Amino acid sequence: MQLCVALDLPSQEENLALVEKIKHYPLWLKVGLRSYIRDGKPFIDAIKTINPEFKIFLDLKLYDIPNTMADAAESIMSLGVDMFNVHASAGRKAMREVMKRLEPYEHRPIVLAVTALTSFEENEFSHVYNEGIAAKADRFAQDAHEAGLDGVVCSAYESNSIKSLTSETFLTLTPGIRPFGEDAGDQERVATIETAKNEKVDFIVVGRPIYKAADPAQVVEKILAEF
Repeated sequence: MQLCVALDLPSQEENLALVEKIKHYPLWLKVGLRSYIRDGKPFIDAIKTINPEFKIFLDLKLYDIPNTMADAAESIMSLGVDMFNVHASAGRKAMREVMKRLEPYEHRPIVLAVTALTSFEENEFSHVYNEGIAAKADRFAQDAHEAGLDGVVCSAYESNSIKSLTSETFLTLTPGIRPFGEDAGDQERVATIETAKNEKVDFIVVGRPIYKAADPAQVVEKILAEF
C-alpha cells in the first residue's frame, strides 16, 4: 500500500508549504481539479523541484466523448505526471480510446477509472445510476479492466470485490481515508488504514487529516508506520 497526500489547500503557496514539510517521505501527491485549474503545470513543476522523487496523481476525472478524452489524455503526457484518472461512466469505448491513444508512448502514466465517488450515499447514487453502489462499482471496474486500464478509484469497501472480479494486480485507489477515525467531513464512505489493508487497497488518499494537522510530517510518519 502507498500513501497519496491530497493537495487541496486554498492556495498554491499553502500547498507548496505543505509539500516542503513532507518532502523527505516516499509519497504520491494528488493534484486535484481546483489546484490544477488555478495553478496549472507550473504547480506540478514546483512540486518536482522540491523533490523530484515525488509521484504525481493528476485527479481531473476526465469525462467527455471518446475522442475528446483521448485528446486530453495525450495532452496529459506532456505534464510529467505519474497517474491520472477518467470516469468509468464515460463507457468502455471512451476508456479504450484513451488507452489506444497512449499506446505509442514507451512510458505512460498509470490510468485509473473512477467508479462511485466516495461522497455518494446509497439513495443519491441509486437515483443517478439506478443501481446500488457496490454492484455498479463492480460493473464499472470490470468495464475498466476490459478496456485495458490499470485500475480504479473506489471506496475501500469495494476494493476486495473488484480485485476478485478482475485481477489481484488490478489497482485500487481509495479516497475518503480517515487514518485514525477522524471526522468524515463531506465524505460518506470513509475507512481507516486497517480497513484499507484488509481490503487489499493499493493506494490510499489522505487529505484533511494531514494538511489540517499541527505537524503534517508527524501524521505522515504515523500513517507510514501503520503500513
